[in-house]
Amino acid sequence: MAGERSHTPVNISGVFPHLGLKAGHFPRRSETGVGALMPWADKLWLITYVSSKGPSGSETGLFTIDDDLTLTRHPASVVGTYANRMIHHETTTLLIGPHAVDTEGNVRTFDDLVDIRLTATCRHLHDPANKVHVLGMEGEFMELDVRSGAVTHLADLRQELQLSGRTQVHFKDAFCRHGRVVVANNSYYPEDFDDPAGCDGRLAEWDGHEWTILSRAQWNTTSGSIAGTLSPAVFTVGQDRASQILMVSHAKGQWDTYRLPKATHTQDHAWTTEWPRIREVESERFLLDAGGMFYELPAMTYGGRVWGLKPISTHLRIVGDFCNWNGLLVLAGDQTTPIEDFNPYAGQPQAGLWFGHTDELWSFGKPSGWGGVWCEQPVAAGVPSDPFLMTGFEHKGLHLVNHASSGAVQFAVEVDFTGWGAWQRYGIIEVPPGGYEFHAFHDAFSAHWVRVVPAGDCTATAWFVYT
Repeated sequence: MAGERSHTPVNISGVFPHLGLKAGHFPRRSETGVGALMPWADKLWLITYVSSKGPSGSETGLFTIDDDLTLTRHPASVVGTYANRMIHHETTTLLIGPHAVDTEGNVRTFDDLVDIRLTATCRHLHDPANKVHVLGMEGEFMELDVRSGAVTHLADLRQELQLSGRTQVHFKDAFCRHGRVVVANNSYYPEDFDDPAGCDGRLAEWDGHEWTILSRAQWNTTSGSIAGTLSPAVFTVGQDRASQILMVSHAKGQWDTYRLPKATHTQDHAWTTEWPRIREVESERFLLDAGGMFYELPAMTYGGRVWGLKPISTHLRIVGDFCNWNGLLVLAGDQTTPIEDFNPYAGQPQAGLWFGHTDELWSFGKPSGWGGVWCEQPVAAGVPSDPFLMTGFEHKGLHLVNHASSGAVQFAVEVDFTGWGAWQRYGIIEVPPGGYEFHAFHDAFSAHWVRVVPAGDCTATAWFVYT
């Protein structure tokens, strides 16, 4: 339901109530989260998502906001679960949900995509001048001919990526670079906490002939600088029960793994993560939102290293997407979620937008979080853990557990204070068999990355807490 402005709009801390999006009560209450934003054709375009296929979420779909802050539901709008958006350069077309929008604001709808829960659109591997790849939440991997509107199904990723089917699939993102398409599935449920090896979460890539599974964990988003002029890097973000995970690829077949703290446990489940995003918000400056924390993410990398990543703030808000529009940072929301009437304490489904400036994110909440490089995990002598982000946090501590029943183990703590892989020995912590040790870093101490190296084989937990 679109609001109509008849007077000076009310602005409450960046929220304009008349721009709130509401779903109808019938035939069934469902989410009305904003899944995608894009400035285009002199308007801000946005599209919503409902929680599931079927008759729910009436009065949602495709909307525009004019410069005078008038919200309009587009006549071509359809109800569905949509979070995909991309500009197709060769045809100068916005692709958002199952729609294509030209530079005059004219909308075409691809009927074959309407009933698919669309989560990502990316450049085509072989014919980018005419086609794009489209990903559906249930693992439908397709190509869309932007000019003709023809949709071709290429693969069922549930089969290609060997998903067990024990939990619901939840594909979230795709990105094309270095001669392959990277896809992310964020399936993660209570069963996967107890049995991480059986997790149906996936990070995988396709070279046009063969699918390669890169990781069997929860993966939420993948992106990078399309033109590759700043950096060839592909960034992917996910998580496991230990921490957030950042994997970075600088060339085909080459991936590096980093770990980041979690700022919340409210986004651990596949359904509650929604759409963590990586997106340019100021000219050639990326913003990353994942695990309840905003980060500065430099688009460029040097020497094959990610060294400029910096936490901004923690937040509880579900941010389906974000972008810059008319000099403002716009955060999409998902404020009330009475999924299929299962929640009798949530009323009419609704979502809102936040308008502000990028620098205001620093006031949201001081960066804090926790996470491990190992969580009750077998480790080998002399093999370093993944690097764990350390910079930008005030108070820092390390919890170490040696789960072995016999034999003390020494753990070397190493830091990379420059950020480009120059590791230095910080100290050694010895942990008795079955024992536990804690180390508090001095308030004045910081480094960009920290890692732990065991001197002996064992099962260990190494957990950083930043307050």
